[in-house]
Amino acid sequence: MSIDVSTELVIDRPIERVADYSANPDNAPKWYESIKAVEWKTAKPLKAGSRVVFTANFLGRTLVYTYEVVEFVPRELLVMRSVKGPLPMETTYVWRATSDGKTHMTLRNRGFPTGFSRAAGPLMAIAMRRANRKDLRKLKQLLEVKP
Repeated sequence: MSIDVSTELVIDRPIERVADYSANPDNAPKWYESIKAVEWKTAKPLKAGSRVVFTANFLGRTLVYTYEVVEFVPRELLVMRSVKGPLPMETTYVWRATSDGKTHMTLRNRGFPTGFSRAAGPLMAIAMRRANRKDLRKLKQLLEVKP
């Protein structure tokens, strides 16, 4: 059984602001509720082949996983896959400018649970969907604050 959760939101900011901020792993703890720490394993800036370790709390557990960027088209697409961690996972961000200068962002997580995680797959999908919605709302709130 695989998990495939996709969440979308329109943020009232230009694509440059939204994509540049959300694609930067250093900002992840500011808008992802579960992510507590980020450690770069390769040199900045982000590009295909970059590796980043995330420490997160999810469903009452501390998870440490390493993502590798497999595709990055600035301000269009970011695809990362876990190369080390408790659950094989792929995370995708897609950004599209709207006709009125806002940004439509899609956050997609696909996972392939094994072992105990496999049995908990449906629960994990529900929790992941809820967390993704909350995280995108937090991103929207952070970026839409007027200076």
